[in-house]
Amino acid sequence: MRLPRVGIRNLGEGVAVAFDSLRANKLRSALTILGVVIGVTTVMAIASMVQGIRTQIFNAIDTAGPSVFYIVRFFSQTPLNPDRLPYEVRIRPIVSEPDAEAVRRVPSVAYAGMWVQLFQRMEYQGNRTQVITVFGADEHYMDIQGGTMLRGRFFTRGELSGDEVMVIESDVADKLFGRLDPLGRYVRVGTTALRVVGIYQKPDNIFEPPGQQIGGVMPFETAHQNYRYDETNNLFIAVRPRPGEDPALTRDQATVALRRVRNLRPGMPNTFDLITQDQILDVVGKFTTYFFVTMVALSSVALLVGGIGVMAIMMVSVTDRTREIGLRKALGATRREILWQFLVEAATLTFVGGLLGILFGLGAGEVMKAALKLRSGVPLWSAGLACAVSIGIGLVFGMYPANRAARMDPVEALRHE
Repeated sequence: MRLPRVGIRNLGEGVAVAFDSLRANKLRSALTILGVVIGVTTVMAIASMVQGIRTQIFNAIDTAGPSVFYIVRFFSQTPLNPDRLPYEVRIRPIVSEPDAEAVRRVPSVAYAGMWVQLFQRMEYQGNRTQVITVFGADEHYMDIQGGTMLRGRFFTRGELSGDEVMVIESDVADKLFGRLDPLGRYVRVGTTALRVVGIYQKPDNIFEPPGQQIGGVMPFETAHQNYRYDETNNLFIAVRPRPGEDPALTRDQATVALRRVRNLRPGMPNTFDLITQDQILDVVGKFTTYFFVTMVALSSVALLVGGIGVMAIMMVSVTDRTREIGLRKALGATRREILWQFLVEAATLTFVGGLLGILFGLGAGEVMKAALKLRSGVPLWSAGLACAVSIGIGLVFGMYPANRAARMDPVEALRHE
C-alpha cells in the first residue's frame, strides 16, 4: 500500500494512486470518464470547425480586397421576406444603374458595377445541380471576387447588353459535362439556355456555405431580362476604391454622390445602405460565436453527466478503501491530506478523459474540415480550455466524496470489513 507524504508533495502520490485505480478498474474508469470524453470531443470539434469557417471567410475577404464595399437597398443581418417588406424598406428606391453611374464619377472609385445574385439549378442533358448561386455581373467580376480563367474567355462589353452567354465554374463544368468540352455548348440555368464561353476556377479560399456553391457568371442585363430575383436582398452595387485611396473617404464620397443623385436634402436619412467588409466580419463573428456557445451548452450536458459519474465512482472508491483511509489516519494523515488525495485522484481521472476528448476532437475536426473543404488549425486556447474544464469537473464533483473520506472516524474505518 502506497502511503502519501505530507502537504503539496501529495500531488505526485495522488496522481500515481489515480493511475493505479485506472489500471485496476479499467471498465469502471472508462465509464466514469466517458461523459467527459464526449463533452470535450464536441467542444474541440466545434472549435476546429468554427475556426476553419472564420479563416475561410477572412481569406475570401482578402481575395476580394478589404477595401471593397457594397451598396444595397437595405442591410439586414437576416434576409427580408420580399412579399412582406417593412415600411422603412418599401419607401426606399431600388438600387439602379443611375446610382452606379453616380458612384463611378467619384474620383477615388476605381470600379462600380451592378450585380445580382440568383439561386438557380443548372442542367445539361439530364445532369442537374442542386440550387446554386449564379451571379449577374460584368467583365470585372474576377477583379473583385478573384479567380483564374482556365479555358475560353470572359464575356465582352458587346455581350453585356443581354446576350445569353455565361462563364461557368470548373467544378460545376465537370459535374455537368464530364469529359465533354463545355465551350460553345448550351447549359440551362433555370428556364433559360445560355452558351458557355469560358470556364474559370474560383479561388480556393472563397467560403461557400453548404448548398450555395457558385456555379458561374452571366452578364447583368441577361440576368435582369430573364430571371425574377429579390431586388432587396440580392441586388447590389459592388464598389472598389482606387489603389492607395482611403476606403473610409471613398465611402463618404460615394454616399454624397448617391444622396445627390437621389435628391436627398440635408437632414434627410439615407435611402440606401453601405456594407463594408468590417460589417460582414462582424456578422460572421456573431454567427460563429452564437453557434459555438450553443454547441458548448449542448456538450455541457455530457460534461455534467460525466461529472455525476465521477462523483458516483469516487463514492464507490471511498467505500472500497475505508480501511485504507482509516490506516492512513492512524499513521498520522490529516483531513486535509486525505481530502487532497481524493481530489487529485478525481481530477486525474477527468484530466485523462479530457486528453482523450482532445485527441478524438482533433480527429473529428479534421474529418469535418475535410468534408466542408475548410483549411485551418485547431486554436490552442480550445485545447487549454478543454484541459482546464476537465480538471475543474474532477475537482467540483470529487469534492463531496473527498470530503466524506476526510471526515471518516479512523477507529470506525479500521473496523470496516
